[in-house]
Amino acid sequence: MKWYTRFDWTLFLSWLLLSLIGLVAIYSATQGPQHQDTFIAGNFFRQVIHLGAGLVVIIVMQFISPRTYVQLTWLLYGLCLFIALLTVFFGIEVGGEKNWLNVFGFRLQISEFMKIATIMALASYLSNQRNLSAQDFKTVAVIGFIIALPVAFITLHGDTGTSLVYIALIPFILFWAGMSYGVSLLMVAPAIFAYLTVVNIYAAAASVVIITFAIFMLEKRPGLTLVGFVVGVVMVIGVNMALTDVLQPHQRARVEAFVNPQVDPQGAGWNVIQAKTAISSGGLYGKGFMQGTQTQLRFLPEQQTDFIYCVISEEFGFVGAGVVLLLFLVMLSRLLFIAATHKHPYARILMIGVASVFLIHVMVNLGMATALLPVIGIPLPLISYGGSSFLSFSIMIGLCLNFYFYERDFSIYAS
Repeated sequence: MKWYTRFDWTLFLSWLLLSLIGLVAIYSATQGPQHQDTFIAGNFFRQVIHLGAGLVVIIVMQFISPRTYVQLTWLLYGLCLFIALLTVFFGIEVGGEKNWLNVFGFRLQISEFMKIATIMALASYLSNQRNLSAQDFKTVAVIGFIIALPVAFITLHGDTGTSLVYIALIPFILFWAGMSYGVSLLMVAPAIFAYLTVVNIYAAAASVVIITFAIFMLEKRPGLTLVGFVVGVVMVIGVNMALTDVLQPHQRARVEAFVNPQVDPQGAGWNVIQAKTAISSGGLYGKGFMQGTQTQLRFLPEQQTDFIYCVISEEFGFVGAGVVLLLFLVMLSRLLFIAATHKHPYARILMIGVASVFLIHVMVNLGMATALLPVIGIPLPLISYGGSSFLSFSIMIGLCLNFYFYERDFSIYAS
């Protein structure tokens, strides 16, 4: 069989197109008249280098046996934890986050690469379990421990946003490992209760009743249903007390600005207002490349990273923004299809982990851009500026391409 018939062109082309769209958006966000003689003016050229490096990495990865990746899993996991520990003491602090380590003149953000090692570790553990069940306490505990270690170090770095990505990975992995619908709903319910309490306490109270009823209908277990109800009540009361009695005035102002940006339009609400203005002003086809007023006049905050989707929406409109979402949908659908049909459990779990990380990043970043979620510094995969982020997502795609290409050989020693 010819090599090009075994290569997953759909997954590769979706990676390439999203990366090129990112370059176009970063160029517009950094090369306008208002950006000349600023540090970010060089970000486009650095991102071109990142793309070239990512392409080389993906190509090289295809010449390595998947068995090698499996054998190196725990070594890579331990190495990443060690580098994360070094970052706690020797990291470079930027914007209040001690998240970068200077390695031979390059700034390495280990939290991005730690995602790959964590997914590989989860795949290694789960693929070696017999009679695997997510209902088993040991399985849940080990998965939690594998994720808790990087979360602890990354939290010490001050990067709370990235820590949440790791935590959000847990229900996806457990669901794939066999957790029931009701228990899965119970796991994500606290986040739903907390979010709705911030937005509208009456909606939060209603969600407690609805989710408790749903858990009962799915599980038919009174004890589990009671747990769901108690968790809901505790979360609603606890978050509401935190908002009114625990948070400092400046922290409370940020929460209020998230719910209603007009409360502080020149301060905490500025980011949200400018992002929404950029998206809404794009219309159907956008204002045109390098013609977005919010982008070119630098009203958009962090427009080459956190709010890159706003740049695309303003200059290329609903059509351009829709194309980006379509490409992500193609990529995620392809990853899920390969995961469902692959013969080796390690590859299946790894691809589910990769798809989950991509999905979490896309949902959170779009939530930030559209003011549905608070700004926590989560980049849009392959599109936002950033070397560590881009290379880590490219390596994830490279791994998936490798396991698909060698599926027939890999299945020979499937456990």
